[in-house]
Amino acid sequence: MGRRDMKAVLYLNNSWEWSGGYGMYLEWAGSGKAVIPAVDGYPAYMESVSGFVVNEKAKALFAEHVKTVVSRINTVTGKAYKDDPAIFSWQIGNEPRCFSSDPVVKAAFADWMWSTASLIKSIDPNHLVSSGSEGVWGCEGDMALFEKIHSCPNIDYMNIHIWPYNWGWAKAGSLEEDLPYAIAKTGEYIDLHLEVARRYGKPVVLEEFGFPRDGFSFSKSSSVKARDKYYSYIFDRVIESANEGGLFAGVNFWGWGGSAVQSGTDVYWRPGDDYCGDPAQEPQGLNSVYSDDLSTLAVIRNATSRLAPSGGKCSVPSMKN
Repeated sequence: MGRRDMKAVLYLNNSWEWSGGYGMYLEWAGSGKAVIPAVDGYPAYMESVSGFVVNEKAKALFAEHVKTVVSRINTVTGKAYKDDPAIFSWQIGNEPRCFSSDPVVKAAFADWMWSTASLIKSIDPNHLVSSGSEGVWGCEGDMALFEKIHSCPNIDYMNIHIWPYNWGWAKAGSLEEDLPYAIAKTGEYIDLHLEVARRYGKPVVLEEFGFPRDGFSFSKSSSVKARDKYYSYIFDRVIESANEGGLFAGVNFWGWGGSAVQSGTDVYWRPGDDYCGDPAQEPQGLNSVYSDDLSTLAVIRNATSRLAPSGGKCSVPSMKN
């Protein structure tokens, strides 16, 4: 990435099962075999992993992982990660959640986020640290919890994610009809978190957002009119903020499918399939932007050209990790 003048946001844990995350730390800590949502269901999964932030052994194992990775020396360049400009920021976890409304668990979650941010900064004071949060959606609907986490002086900027289809703002059978409502709810969500950002003077990055193809189709040949309008709204908000010197500082769309060829038989990834930009347990290609999605690429290029300094260049696509 450094050779290509790119920068990475490197996340260190995961609320979800597709990279091990909470469930594997609990298994290693002796809490039994990790629960798999595809087998046991998400209610059972969420109940199980809510034990992570109150399990001292699991958190200690994760802390050792943080120390190992953040203090690592790149064996190719000989450069310490803490001195590597290819790292934009360390991120505590992908969509960290406490998965519980219990005040004790919420307090433990906030304490864990604070202590992890402090640990990262103690090893690497040169790079930014972010939470990886979805926003209030990932804080059990508790805005005070989001604020508590992001008031931490060792967390340098705030994250939010927005998923209109997943969150019920747009239905599979009426994506175009629901688009105005989805855009309105998106604006409200951004504004809600900007209120907190202003109190602490920290930027907000919408680091994940996506919108399905028209007709809830997985086919690369399907139209993307609703998605292009949704992307345009998001980008316009960032450009407006940049022009006004505001705190809505950046976005990353999800996700880049490139030249991937979708499976002709499977909605979910199977060994041998191309990667379309989503983890294997999620439908492949629903939110993907492919290299031949010319209208969406035009929307992205238009936005990046309006944000780029005079004579500068912005690359397309942009990816989170």
